[in-house]
Amino acid sequence: MEFLKKQSAGYLANHMARLFARGLAARIKPLGLSIGAFPALLELWEKDGQTQKELVVRLDIEQATMANTLARMERDGLIVRKRDESDGRVQRVWLTDCTRSLRGPAIEAATAVNTAALSGLSEDEQRHLIALMQKVIA
Repeated sequence: MEFLKKQSAGYLANHMARLFARGLAARIKPLGLSIGAFPALLELWEKDGQTQKELVVRLDIEQATMANTLARMERDGLIVRKRDESDGRVQRVWLTDCTRSLRGPAIEAATAVNTAALSGLSEDEQRHLIALMQKVIA
């Protein structure tokens, strides 16, 4: 059986993800943000004060990867970790004021990347592609 990478959903999805990531990285770097931190930021902009465990579940990534990402984010001044008031064993992750203010520009950057990448598709094709991607992920 011959493997044709141009016909492989996995290969194409990976290639497309790398193209999106490269475009996004270029647009958010001037904001002081990295592509590695972006998924966690999206979750925290949606609901600030989550635990590391909650972020691991929501992002479907390994605990060690999340720990490393949060350490870099804390080092870069994007987040602070504080003990939970009701359970001192738990730390919650909070955005800094500066990072909260970057939500609009960062979302605009992501939207611009999506718009540019999908510009060759009609609106119906764009909706269909996104629906199919959601179906595969589910």
